[in-house]
Amino acid sequence: MGLRVGGLTRLTTIDFPGRLAAVVFCQGCPWRCGYCHNSDLLDAARPAALHWDEVLEFLQQRRGLLDGVVFSGGEPLAQSALPGALAQVRALGFATALHTGGMYPQRLAAALPLLDWVGLDVKGPWPRIDAITGVAGSSVRVRESLALLLQSGVAHECRTTWHPGLFTLQELQALARELAALGVRRWVPQPCRDPRQPALLQAATEAISAGAALWCELFAPAAVAA
Repeated sequence: MGLRVGGLTRLTTIDFPGRLAAVVFCQGCPWRCGYCHNSDLLDAARPAALHWDEVLEFLQQRRGLLDGVVFSGGEPLAQSALPGALAQVRALGFATALHTGGMYPQRLAAALPLLDWVGLDVKGPWPRIDAITGVAGSSVRVRESLALLLQSGVAHECRTTWHPGLFTLQELQALARELAALGVRRWVPQPCRDPRQPALLQAATEAISAGAALWCELFAPAAVAA
């Protein structure tokens, strides 16, 4: 079975650092984060928006125009077809990137040799992750994925979306310090855009901006964006 594709962004300048890229949105995710913005991608059984062959045909036409392809979701690693899709994209001459929440560390380990860049979402402080995702054991798996990523040498970035209703600013700061101590060099804290509580966005944005000195002390300044 080919990759189940829930959508395609034909050009992006922000999802793969330093490269012009397309984004393939993969269908299916085991998590149920309350603020998810891609809820239409959660159901793995939902009919695909595009056939994988259509995506490959599009990419054939963009050789020499695009630099890379990002696999996002949903959770791309939920699909066993991902390594094959990565290999096909690389065979066309494109660099490959992955956006993942880290739920499948062993699948990540298998995919890392086929990747040029990884964006890992660390959903929150380790004790909070299971509640945020709605899936027991998520935190342990994310930590394992982070360790594999740090050991791999593959270029990467960690991100944390901060929802003040789910954990405190002090917990976000503590997480930043812990990630830096583990060896993370690029981390992006970003305010949550929760459609259920739009008033939280401004407060979260202001608090993250106010913490810029700490973020820059711990991480490369270029990695930090509110």
